[in-house]
Amino acid sequence: MAANGTLGRKKFESPANLKQRATSSSATQTPDGSPIDTMPGQLLPQMPSNGLTVPTNGDAHPPMLRKYSSPMMPPFMVSAPGKVIVYGEHAVVHGKAAIAAAISLRSYLLVSFLSKSHHTVTLRFPDIKLEHTWAIDELPWHVFTAPGKKRNYFDLVTSLDPDFLAAIEPLIEEVSPRAPESIRKIHQSSAKMFLYLFLSLASRKTAPCVYTLRSTIPIGAGLGSSASICVCMSAALLLQIRALSGPHQDQPPQECELQIERINRWAFVGEMCIHGNPSGVDNTVSSGGKAVLFQRKDYNKPPRVLPLRNFPELPLLLVDTRQSRSTAIEVAKVATLKAGHPALTENILDAIGMVTESAHKLLIDPNLDPSSHAFLKHLGDLITINHGLLVSLGVSHPKLERIRELIDYTGIGWTKLTGAGGGGCAITILKPQPTTTHTNGHVHHDTSSDESDASSDVDCSASILSTGTKLKHKILDTLEVKLEREGFEKFETTLAGDGVGVLWPAVLHNGNEEEGGEEIDQDKFLRAEGTEGIERLVGVASMRKTVVREVREGWKFWRPWEGDFA
Repeated sequence: MAANGTLGRKKFESPANLKQRATSSSATQTPDGSPIDTMPGQLLPQMPSNGLTVPTNGDAHPPMLRKYSSPMMPPFMVSAPGKVIVYGEHAVVHGKAAIAAAISLRSYLLVSFLSKSHHTVTLRFPDIKLEHTWAIDELPWHVFTAPGKKRNYFDLVTSLDPDFLAAIEPLIEEVSPRAPESIRKIHQSSAKMFLYLFLSLASRKTAPCVYTLRSTIPIGAGLGSSASICVCMSAALLLQIRALSGPHQDQPPQECELQIERINRWAFVGEMCIHGNPSGVDNTVSSGGKAVLFQRKDYNKPPRVLPLRNFPELPLLLVDTRQSRSTAIEVAKVATLKAGHPALTENILDAIGMVTESAHKLLIDPNLDPSSHAFLKHLGDLITINHGLLVSLGVSHPKLERIRELIDYTGIGWTKLTGAGGGGCAITILKPQPTTTHTNGHVHHDTSSDESDASSDVDCSASILSTGTKLKHKILDTLEVKLEREGFEKFETTLAGDGVGVLWPAVLHNGNEEEGGEEIDQDKFLRAEGTEGIERLVGVASMRKTVVREVREGWKFWRPWEGDFA
């Protein structure tokens, strides 16, 4: 497996074979044709024809007319999820396995095209108040295209080129020079990621663009927000240079995984620009979706990363403590404890590793029934055990314990911290919907269902988050008030859903509106307020349709686990 934490797959093809089998681009990844030429073939039929008829002649890839009423391509969008560590925090630092899964909180990148007279590229991240424009002709193309330097879209890049970094440094220094140091650092690391990817994959003849990004993922909470952004940017640029041939309905799983791998490799490059030495697990989960098992026993060798395609999509409650924390400090706590009590600490780390292996064994069982209550109870029990072991390592926080206290009082699920601890977020896997009884006018929730045996006919999908019952509103509304009162932020999300997705062109269909759908432009995108506003406008719908109130049609995903890209 590659050093960047990319998915471990059977008979993964070498770069030479990838080049030979490129399905939608020549050996040079930056075609010199018009913007229309750079659109993936499978997505071309979705483009509005502007009144012109495109003859198909029965071909899968009909010839395109070069003359359009507008010289610009319509805008398109890319989206990628955040992630949570489900099992194995801290033990993974000491060579044990961990399981990470995608969540339905996502980043959304809108790519808007400008007329050729502009010949500029703009990076716009309104959520962090970043906006900067560069003249395309003034970018250091000569450095990135020097003999022996130009990268192909299928290349595996495991380190940043010092010549590239030196070439873009003056451009990065121009970004937000008067902003406070903490803000400037975030803005300039984002610019560094963008310029490195743009100059590596695009060309001097690239169409003028504005890249506008919005995110529903809390920043700095250990949820993989930066990796999600890198995946979006990688996918958008690869789509523009026709290095991706999907996603589409008839794409074979092997080709689908190849497309994900290309996105993942360049997203890892973006992560290196931001973090220096990332593990690769965040971008891998964000690219491919679902869940992965991640393990690195030797930091001089590539990690072991195995996709867990059977991990079912489950309703998930996520609560942000809004407590800042440092991953390095929390990791150092465990190292100090291990130095003082080596045998005891090693036993705790071994136990956390066993928790992960128990979950892994369950998830790869060919007889797995993800709808059974026994399955959900097994996962939930492991959540409880994992959190208790992390507490014993000293990496929890009073705010995390308060969240657990509030949620445990409701009896709605199994809760643990996720990530480094010391703050950050807590996750709760929901129990099956409890029954209710009424005594003296009070509602009591019967949570004894978690003690039932495997023969229970309770469907684990019938949690309080996947139904619109009064019980849901009674429990969650009361819980939300309590959490907000104490300064916490609650998200109703899903676990182990889709990875990177594409909306090309940026038009959504709601099923009951006029023909043509709703076009998403920059004004609408920028006006969307908060998580709810963004998701209402362009939100990716969960595969579990009952979890979301409104299904936004039009998004396409690479789904190698089921061969269904609708």
